[in-house]
Amino acid sequence: MPWKETCAMDQRVQFLGDWLDMQYTKTDLCEFYGISRPTGDKWIGRYQQLGLDGLKEWSRAAKDHPNAIDISLCERIVQYKLRHQRFGPKKVMDGLRREDPAVAWPADSTAGEILKRAGLVGPRRRRRRVPPHSEPLLHCDGANALWSADFKGDFVLGDGRRCYPLTMTDNFSRYLLQCRALERPTWAEVRPWFEWVFREHGLPEAIRTGNGAPFASLAVGGLSRLSAWWIRLGIRPERIEPGRPDQNGRHERMHRTLKEAVLRPPAATLEAQQQRFNAFVSEYNAERSHEALQRRTPHELYTTSPRCYPAKLPPVEYGTEVTARRVRHNGEIKWKGHLVYVSDILAKEPIGMNQIDEFLWDVRYSFHLLGVLDERNQKINPPGQWHGIGRNL
Repeated sequence: MPWKETCAMDQRVQFLGDWLDMQYTKTDLCEFYGISRPTGDKWIGRYQQLGLDGLKEWSRAAKDHPNAIDISLCERIVQYKLRHQRFGPKKVMDGLRREDPAVAWPADSTAGEILKRAGLVGPRRRRRRVPPHSEPLLHCDGANALWSADFKGDFVLGDGRRCYPLTMTDNFSRYLLQCRALERPTWAEVRPWFEWVFREHGLPEAIRTGNGAPFASLAVGGLSRLSAWWIRLGIRPERIEPGRPDQNGRHERMHRTLKEAVLRPPAATLEAQQQRFNAFVSEYNAERSHEALQRRTPHELYTTSPRCYPAKLPPVEYGTEVTARRVRHNGEIKWKGHLVYVSDILAKEPIGMNQIDEFLWDVRYSFHLLGVLDERNQKINPPGQWHGIGRNL
């Protein structure tokens, strides 16, 4: 039987005192204290060897741990976490394995325990999640098939100026192509940085954006100067539906990470904020692994586009079956004796007309559907659906 838990040490001392008095046999003492004879022999032996210290409870933990993690590895895990404090255990271990693949690194769960003991991992907040979408997003079957572009919400810098972060990503690899601090979200400020990205990475097949300036406008087909330029380059502009940021969910997820990393609080100047963005881009692309990419980094998946940025914009041309009209400087075309307004964005550019009904004509700029011309009122009406592709010319 065991010692009474409330005063085990006191009972052992009393047991040894009675035994030393030699007034009782060992068998009687063991029966009186409710312990077995081997237990009594154990405590007598410890007392004879160590004195009263031998009556203390000894740790039952193993003296040797063959699977214990070397202290130097623990220190490297902690140091990597300190350098990347927004990384969880999985991303920490992904980074260390890339950094030193020859080392037998511990499992992610073990690294999590090491970081937890070091006070570097907090409890994970549980979130309610909607069921996953079962179908893949369109145009995400390879690098440069679809890019996304947007402005992360503007904010005030320490010097009182506003900052508009322009961001561009490749949807397939999550590669962050650009994160640029701009003073205004205008065509004049945005175009040079798109041109820089095109020269650096080549041209995508399509770019998905929201519906605000400078990506879109109230003109026919939602066309803006920026999207018209993309069309000249052979890039298809895609726009999400109003109020549907989930249609650009991968880009929005990157924005959340960006906000947590470099926007709390904002920097003092535009230049200082850009330095933060540059460091974030480097870490996001080369060091931050993504579970959606099978624990790889965007840098490991992304390849530049084979479509190079041209030295000169190619002209917009149409087939012989298409009726072409050149837009005048005021945005109008002459159509069967009438002036029809198209858009001054397309001034001096050719548009293509393809008859689809007795009085209806598809109106396109290159491959981009602008709307449908109704000859009965000489107006160009919007396409029938949000992402209407229309008929190929």
